Amino acid sequence: MANHADILRYIDSIARDKEIDKEGLIVAIEQAMTQALAKKYGVDDVEIHLDRETGEFVCNYDVSMEEQGRIFAMSVKQAIIGRVREAERDVIFAEFEQKLGEIVSGTIVRFEGDTVIVNLGRNIEGILPRAEKVRSENYNVGERIRALIFEVKKVGPRVKVILSRSHRDLVRALFELEVPEIADGTITIRRIEREPGYRTKLAVDSSDDKVDCVGACVGVRGNRIKSIIDELNGERIDIIRWNSDPTTLIANALKPAEVGDITLDPATKKALVIVNEDQQSLAIGRKGQNVRLASKLTGWDIDIMTRAELEQSVADEDRSSGDGEPDTAEAPPAAPDGAGGETTPTDDDGAMAPPTDPQSAGETH
Repeated sequence: MANHADILRYIDSIARDKEIDKEGLIVAIEQAMTQALAKKYGVDDVEIHLDRETGEFVCNYDVSMEEQGRIFAMSVKQAIIGRVREAERDVIFAEFEQKLGEIVSGTIVRFEGDTVIVNLGRNIEGILPRAEKVRSENYNVGERIRALIFEVKKVGPRVKVILSRSHRDLVRALFELEVPEIADGTITIRRIEREPGYRTKLAVDSSDDKVDCVGACVGVRGNRIKSIIDELNGERIDIIRWNSDPTTLIANALKPAEVGDITLDPATKKALVIVNEDQQSLAIGRKGQNVRLASKLTGWDIDIMTRAELEQSVADEDRSSGDGEPDTAEAPPAAPDGAGGETTPTDDDGAMAPPTDPQSAGETH
């Protein structure tokens, strides 16, 4: 067996290499040796202490550690290895738990079904599951990837670091990296909504009247926002100015469309927004993305209509509710046999039935 001073040096070296607590490692060694001796001699009151100054083992039984044999040494070794792995796991878990919500970089090393495995360094692997991937993105072995640390959990002797490319906080973290005013708290991201791979809307506010919150996020000649869009593979990002007034906030959230009158129903949290015909498709957005994200961002259920559609809707409601003078004209005489023909469908008031409202065309880019 190595001399006592060597034992302390070995322990110190292992603790530094594995980045684990030295005292915890010593306690693990004491426990491993105690359990091995208790099992060998069939007793349960064995106590072993390692002198932190001399490196000498002290036991309450008169036994020699050098004479315990190979089986005893192997049992102690296996126990120590297990404790060291647990300590490593705890260190890694604590490190990545503190990084929750931050961006980490790694290299794609392999695929396990639909799951992407990313090497994060130091033999630590990140897991990008199918649910956290972006449909429009392609992933290839050997590529560098940046992702959000979404979840960290202990699974047996290992730590699972769950990554995300689809979470809205990935966009938030990217802005914190690219915009110093957000990192230092001058600009605050009030709300953010995202449809991964397609479009994101975020509302920002500034605590300093001299700082333009939208302009700072865009950057000079759009350099800041361009870096983020490139990282998200071309995903569109709308930055709007936060306002506590819901009418103003809704108008801002629907940009780039220009809107007219906005009518709010606080009881149902519904908002009726009137737009010109040439702005309707822009307000709704491709496949409804613009109005859908605006509704989530503001917390209001937004309905987009042109003035003509509103007037038509009101007229339809009036007719369906039976408003107006009843028709008192006599019914026309029945047509003689063989004189009948096709008739034009009419509504209850005798007018031609109005056409169904057309679906708005999607936003074009």
